[in-house]
Amino acid sequence: MIIAMDGPSGSGKSSAAKGVARTLGYRYLDTGAMYRAFTWWMLERGVDVEDAAAVASRAGQVIVEISTDPDAPGIRVDGTDVSEPIRTREVTGAVSAVSRVPEVRARLLVLQREIMEDGGIVAEGRDIGTVVAPDAPLKVFLTASEEARALRRAKEIGTVSVETTLADQARRDRLDSTRATAPMTKADDAVEIDSSELGLDEVIEAIVRLAKERGI
Repeated sequence: MIIAMDGPSGSGKSSAAKGVARTLGYRYLDTGAMYRAFTWWMLERGVDVEDAAAVASRAGQVIVEISTDPDAPGIRVDGTDVSEPIRTREVTGAVSAVSRVPEVRARLLVLQREIMEDGGIVAEGRDIGTVVAPDAPLKVFLTASEEARALRRAKEIGTVSVETTLADQARRDRLDSTRATAPMTKADDAVEIDSSELGLDEVIEAIVRLAKERGI
């Protein structure tokens, strides 16, 4: 009843996860948006995101509500809709620092598992198959070449060059894969899909096929 999708930014995770959820009639959970929401909250209050102790001391104050409707994804912090503000480059540049703080991850892990406990959900992030839902019957690690990912992200943002996106992406990949708590890594039993040369519909079709093969 749970499909876990992990992978780096720009691999097409979010679009694919929403598409799979729609196809199967499942809910959709963007765990990355939750970390972005925490990051936005810290930045808005002037917290030094590079100071892990400062972030940890405030982590318990953030109230996050997230939609699991794949057709109407959105997130609120303390009652305020932050669906757009959390996608700024400022938040993108700071989210890895916030997400590596153990207290933040512990807080969001509880929230994520509460949302997922009823099943019927496609959850995407960087540690779903390894930490959040290690018993998920289907785990997918969606990846793509660095160039393909940077091109997608640059098009999505629209205000930065591919070169700048590539540099930002490399930095974030390094931070996410080397953090001490729940680093981004492929689960041993995850199916890896390289989306570099695949269209979105092809990726969705491949994951839905895997789900049906496993009786999900």
